[in-house]
Amino acid sequence: MRAVTAALKLAAADDASAPVRRSRAERQAIVLDTAERLFATRSSRSVGMDELVRETGLGKMTVYRLFKSKDELVGAYLARKAATVLAFIDAELARCDGDPRAALLAVVDHVEREVTRPGFRGCPFTNVSSEYDDPQHPARSAAADYKFELHARLERQADELLPGRGDDLAAQIHLIIDGMYLSGGLLGPDGPASHGRALAEKLIAHADALAVTARV
Repeated sequence: MRAVTAALKLAAADDASAPVRRSRAERQAIVLDTAERLFATRSSRSVGMDELVRETGLGKMTVYRLFKSKDELVGAYLARKAATVLAFIDAELARCDGDPRAALLAVVDHVEREVTRPGFRGCPFTNVSSEYDDPQHPARSAAADYKFELHARLERQADELLPGRGDDLAAQIHLIIDGMYLSGGLLGPDGPASHGRALAEKLIAHADALAVTARV
């Protein structure tokens, strides 16, 4: 019996000392989570790869096998963030299905919650992409893709509200959103960003009136 107990203890010790085996997806998540934490308080350019590797707790070769360069990592970070934000917005749009006015305001409400949360430092897509001059840089491409996808969603809802003439309304709502992010990051939640929702309501009400007039 004592021999069996000793063998079990030895096996447990071996298990505890064995390296943790993680899937590629898990390792990618660790790297991107670490990047997001570091980029949230500093510019992406000020975070070096050596520091990031140390913070992940992974080996340098492991990180570079996942992301061949810092530029690629920054682009992947923004692409993942875009997917997360757009998935949330899509859920809100689905919840408001059939009510384009409520859907457009739900997107603005999401932005308002973002710009009023503690520690908000501005739109991450604008902040990070503005650090790189090359329009083909992965960060610039990821940020542009996100803005395009957001605008497409706004335009679909605006077209539903104002068939065939929703492009102006979508562009105006998009400008309000960009302005809220910029103002909220620089002047705080009590600055001009706090008026974004009211302005969006006025624009949508005006579009409603135009739609009624067009049907008469």
